[in-house]
This record gives sequence, C-alpha cells and structure tokens, in this order.
Amino acid sequence: MAILNATDANFAASVQNGLVLVDFWAPWCGPCRMVAPVLEELDSEMGESVQIVKVNVDENQGTAAQFGIMSIPTMILFKDGEPLGQIVGFQPKEALAEILQQHI
Repeated sequence: MAILNATDANFAASVQNGLVLVDFWAPWCGPCRMVAPVLEELDSEMGESVQIVKVNVDENQGTAAQFGIMSIPTMILFKDGEPLGQIVGFQPKEALAEILQQHI
C-alpha cells in the first residue's frame, strides 16, 4: 500500500478505515527525515494491514492544531477514525513495528 499525503481537506477521510499510522512532519525537521525511510520500509513490509499517512504540519496547520501537535515528528495511530495512541520523536523500525502489530 502506498504512503498517502493528507491535507486539512482530506484528513478525516484518510484515517476512517482500518489501521492508519499518521506521521506529522515538516521538510526542515531532521528527525522527520530520519523516520521517513523507516516508514517506507514498514509500508512495504506490512502491506495491506496498515496505511501510512503523512501530514506536512507547515502546509496543514489546522489538522496539526486539532491533534495538539507540539513537536515533530509525532505519529498518531488511528483505528477506524479513532486515535489509539501517540508516538513523539524518532523511533527505530522495530519499536514502530511492535506497536503496529499490537493493533492488527
């Protein structure tokens, strides 16, 4: 499943079905650039079981404000539109995979 880029306009629709990991990021954020390849690996390994969505906080401030994003990267895990938990800061692939597996 391909990684989606969500905007303020389509965010709600992008998290409403199944397990979705949303990465709140910005291009100038070093740790965000470190987590990007980790998310790409998880996306290719986990296939249809989880959708990964990226939200650029500079371009989509409404969504970032709605979820109280104060530092990036922040990832929020959603199941059928409901937030399950929040992960702040860079996490190694193994840690993210373990969190995702608990909800599949």
